[in-house]
Parts: sequence; structure tokens; C-alpha cells
Amino acid sequence: MTRPTAKEIQATAQVAGVPVDEEIATRISNSIGPAFEGFAAIAGTLPFDLEPALYPLAQAAKVSK
Repeated sequence: MTRPTAKEIQATAQVAGVPVDEEIATRISNSIGPAFEGFAAIAGTLPFDLEPALYPLAQAAKVSK
């Protein structure tokens, strides 16, 4: 997983219904970029990878006792 670009941030925000301009997308990219770079060595090996698309499903899953 690579550091997201400002254009990728803008596209994702647009799909989410929260459009952002290029300046804000660049700031977001610069803010979260180090996290992506820090986890790059182990990306794909974690049980819950860096991809946030499934977060809502994981959050909505009920834990059985």
C-alpha cells in the first residue's frame, strides 16, 4: 500500500459525499502519508490491513459471547 496522492484523496472524499479541494486533499495526504510509509514493510501481512473500505463492516459485526 502506497501513500495516497491528493487526487486519490479527492476521489475518495467525493465518493464519500464529502468533497474537498486540492489544498485540503494535499494536507490530508501529508498528514496520513507517514502512517502508510511506516506500515509499508508489513502491509498485507496484518489480519486487518490498511484498507479502510471494510471498517464499517468490521464495526457493525456483532461479537458473539
